[in-house]
Amino acid sequence: PAPLSFNCAPALPSRCIDSAMSSRPEHVAPPEVFYNDIEAKKYTSNTHIMEVQSKLSRRCLELLNLPEGQSCFLLDIGCGSGLSGEELSDAGHVWIGLDISKDMLNVAREKEVEGELLLHDMGEGVCFRPGMFDGCISVSALQWLCNADKRSHDPRKRMTRFFTTLYSCMANGSRAVFQFYPETPEQMHLITKQALKAGFSGGVVIDYPNSTRAKKIYLTLFAGRPGELPQGKTGESESEDEDGDDDDDDEEGGAKRPQQQHATYAAAEKHRHSAGKGGHRPAVKSRDWILAKKERRRRQFGEMEVRADTKYTGRRRKNRP
Repeated sequence: PAPLSFNCAPALPSRCIDSAMSSRPEHVAPPEVFYNDIEAKKYTSNTHIMEVQSKLSRRCLELLNLPEGQSCFLLDIGCGSGLSGEELSDAGHVWIGLDISKDMLNVAREKEVEGELLLHDMGEGVCFRPGMFDGCISVSALQWLCNADKRSHDPRKRMTRFFTTLYSCMANGSRAVFQFYPETPEQMHLITKQALKAGFSGGVVIDYPNSTRAKKIYLTLFAGRPGELPQGKTGESESEDEDGDDDDDDEEGGAKRPQQQHATYAAAEKHRHSAGKGGHRPAVKSRDWILAKKERRRRQFGEMEVRADTKYTGRRRKNRP
């Protein structure tokens, strides 16, 4: 078999990053260096990046197959500027986000995302109490575990530590979905193997496998009870609408230190259980929920990209013959 490929990226100064943008980011510098202030700002100014990240996040959420109409407590690994977290909030979920880049988290804080944010290296493991999360997503982050950015880094050991600790904090029967970009089939095989060794079941779901541009890879894992692996989307391109953002005006109404971390989690759980039960979070697809979502979109994309509020916003549509 071909030898496994691990990346040993030097810690380049930020001024060298722009000259190497044609390379894979993990070939340029460690993530905490690559995603500096300049790169982080692209996630609030580049509409293409924002749209792609949002679509990938919605697909991860779809593969989680969470109970409809129920607010769940989720973990977002490599949350970055909070684009994926905003999709979780739009779906009515409560979340905690981890990222190794301080600059990306600063962008998320400036945007006032609703999730709790923690600066953390996923290769060091995730230290939460057992069975805490109803699900986990990750967009474009998992491939960084194949890097050896420091002499102390052993990619296999970091993967084992990550998946073992993640498994312990997942609720029985929950799922974890990772959209990622393996550089080689050997890397994809190694990542999947380490996840299964940690106790997960599941495998890889590939959308549009015959398309070079639209092909996306999702590692879909089951904690505890095994489940049926979802089917990937087929076709040559993403011809169907994955925007998932129907006309909001016609939506139907409807019902680092352990002490600091535990305080954060307790607050998040309290927030989670108050949702939809007299708490301050509006019910999913209610008028208040739609107005809050549209306000976030205005901050993200600008006033001109979001339809103005009217008296019909959030009104239940009558059944038509």
